[in-house]
Amino acid sequence: MAMTITEKILAKAAGKKEVTPGEIIDAKVDFAMMHDLTGPLTVESFEKIGVKKVWDPSRIVITFDHQTPASSIDAAKNHILLREFANKHKIVHFYDMFEGICHQVLPEKGFALPGKVVIGADSHTVTYGALGCFATGVGSTDMAAILATGRLWFKVPESIKIIARGVLKPPVMSKDLILHIIGDFGMDGATYQAVEFTGECISKMSIDGRLTLCNMVVEMGAKNGIIEPDAKTLQWLKGRAKEKFEIIKSDADAEYKTTKEYDANKLEPQVACPHSVDNIKSVREVEGEEIDQAFIGTCTNGRLEDLKIAAKILKGKKVSKKVRLIVVPASAEVYREALDSGILKILVNAGALVESPGCGACMGCHIGVLGPGEVSISASNRNFKGRQGSPDSKVYLASPATVAASAITGKITDPRDFYA
Repeated sequence: MAMTITEKILAKAAGKKEVTPGEIIDAKVDFAMMHDLTGPLTVESFEKIGVKKVWDPSRIVITFDHQTPASSIDAAKNHILLREFANKHKIVHFYDMFEGICHQVLPEKGFALPGKVVIGADSHTVTYGALGCFATGVGSTDMAAILATGRLWFKVPESIKIIARGVLKPPVMSKDLILHIIGDFGMDGATYQAVEFTGECISKMSIDGRLTLCNMVVEMGAKNGIIEPDAKTLQWLKGRAKEKFEIIKSDADAEYKTTKEYDANKLEPQVACPHSVDNIKSVREVEGEEIDQAFIGTCTNGRLEDLKIAAKILKGKKVSKKVRLIVVPASAEVYREALDSGILKILVNAGALVESPGCGACMGCHIGVLGPGEVSISASNRNFKGRQGSPDSKVYLASPATVAASAITGKITDPRDFYA
């Protein structure tokens, strides 16, 4: 029977020759991740199960990223609890607060590998599908079950095929493409489905861009996003992969619930307007909206490619005196590369505040919290009411290029006006 890449990976994980959409399977998990926000609840659930040892200390990853450095006494207590858990169970892959955001760290450290099943206690775990694995987020109770057994049940999702033809014309980025797709499908248009990306646009897209694409499929309700591994994937994984892996691809005659095509050649910079990720307009339609804060970072757009295009736009210019530009590299590796290449110097000279890797500004719990009436343009992935601070604030989502251009003018601005 012909199968999609998602179906093939799940069949393999379940020890079956084939699976069909809607089927319930019991699957082996290759790597499991939890962080400082979901980890304490997972530990609590795990201890209630009564199991004395985790299933495999070498296949569990713990990262500190959401409230780092600790932003409150409660956050510090969570860190202490997880450090003690990691020590007690001899967790091999424990990354304390310096390493960065989990959804950048796991690909960088070689846990997200083609053909694998990688599960995280965080909704944006779907990011890893960019490297050809089945990756999805679960709650803390499910993660506790994985810690105990190394397995979890899944309903095999139906698949959607997204064919992106043509090429993105800089400064249009993969963020613009996924915002456009989410606007088309709606925030529940792919509920519990696998979104498979293919086409010339995807082939020519960088791994950074692919990670951004898959990162946001959860904002349209998807179970996972996935891209077939190619030569670019293998090159990126050289020197990173934690273990051997298998290249898995969809059969040519595999069945999809829906197939949609998009022409990247015609795509303009996009923005998600308050307070919904699927409230999409072109940047030209909302130009002139004044902003108080501009933010580049997160597991969506804190990668080197994102900082590089922001630096290209901001080089030799100054951030508007009315605007606070916050930049948060997604990981220590990205931070070092941006530092060594001079990107951070350009951003700082323009007036940006560069913070340490982490999720705080994205979730409104740490740095850059918005006050009542304030407006932010953000390269993050959610703009729900109150997401980044006051419920009376507004968040517009856009690409790093659009955020950088807007930081210069103090109002939402099309980055094509600053990109030669």
